[in-house]
Amino acid sequence: MSRRRTAVTHAQTGSAPAPRAHIAMIGIPAVSHTLPSLEIIRELVARGHRVTYANDPAVAELISPTGAQLMPYKSTLPVADNNWPDDPIAAMDVFLDDNIQALPQLRAAYDDDPADLYLYDIGAYAARALAESQDRPVIQLSPTYVSWKGYQEEIGAWLKGLPGAADHLSKFASWLARSGAVTTDVDLFAGQPARVLATIPRAMQPNSDRVDTEAVTFVGPCLGEREDQGTWTRPSEAENVLLVSLGSATTRQPEFYRQCVAAFGGLPGWHVVLQIGKYTDPEVLGDLPPNVEVHSWVPQLAILEQADAFVTHAGMGGSGEGLYTGVPMIAVPQAAEQFANADKLVELGVARRIDTADATADALRTALTELTGDPQVARRSAELRAQAREEGGTQRAADEIEAALGR
Repeated sequence: MSRRRTAVTHAQTGSAPAPRAHIAMIGIPAVSHTLPSLEIIRELVARGHRVTYANDPAVAELISPTGAQLMPYKSTLPVADNNWPDDPIAAMDVFLDDNIQALPQLRAAYDDDPADLYLYDIGAYAARALAESQDRPVIQLSPTYVSWKGYQEEIGAWLKGLPGAADHLSKFASWLARSGAVTTDVDLFAGQPARVLATIPRAMQPNSDRVDTEAVTFVGPCLGEREDQGTWTRPSEAENVLLVSLGSATTRQPEFYRQCVAAFGGLPGWHVVLQIGKYTDPEVLGDLPPNVEVHSWVPQLAILEQADAFVTHAGMGGSGEGLYTGVPMIAVPQAAEQFANADKLVELGVARRIDTADATADALRTALTELTGDPQVARRSAELRAQAREEGGTQRAADEIEAALGR
């Protein structure tokens, strides 16, 4: 909801705006973790709150249009080159080291100007230590899966058995003991936040029937007009529109993009928008058919609202937006939870999974034809679209945050 629309709502209802509060969002500079929070932040600003957003200046241009005040801190996460460790414990160490060095920076920003409430991304858990040390309410914004009853026994026990896990947990416990946090048990601190707003559709959550709904609220994708990201106009001659995007991080895939051009280029009735990211030179794709447009970055949601199919890496953001817009998907997972997401989308009845090694032109074209010609896929896509929107999105998230303030 825009600032103008919020003002109109108050005028129409006669209700007074909630008293101004200082709300702090603590994030990490990964685009896929920053984008899900932006509309919530924009709405809180529009409701009259003072909102600060602590993050690395690398994502300042994403944050500034929300109206929040950037509180810059230096992150050590390898988001610039996406050089993440493959080993899960090593990756957890990268996040722990970043939070250890971030906490003094957050204290410098907030000890003399504490927030009335802290929001934080799952990767910025130093915010929880800060909030607990100040005795302030704190809410995690999760752009991905949340834990469920039995998570520690099923997943945590496996992680603890991996090489290096004991050293990681020892370092984590040592940091917690000196961090000022009230919660000093690593399992509780890292895996069981007291309050969570999950910005994914509940349909994507594993073991959703075992999630503690007293602690976790699924608000679904928190999307807005995103005018600052630009617009896209569907060509008048396009019978169908296909968006191809592997997100922002895993786009070093020139051969995959060539296969997409071969699969969909010249396909009767289809207009193709191909996002190739910043790591692939458009020249390597060769001559492009007239029905294919290529960009390094596109306003994804604006296109999906007008699209008929979506080739995606099945990241949490892309999966959520695909469900929210009711667009059938071809999932080509690249890393991390994307493989599980791809399988979940298939299970939900709205996608086909094709691994990168199998993503030939023939396989991609066949999947598109089967997917878009199946009335059951269309029915399930519509059902899940309705469910995702019923979760409440941005408005419900902002309402929950104000409720935690006692407003």
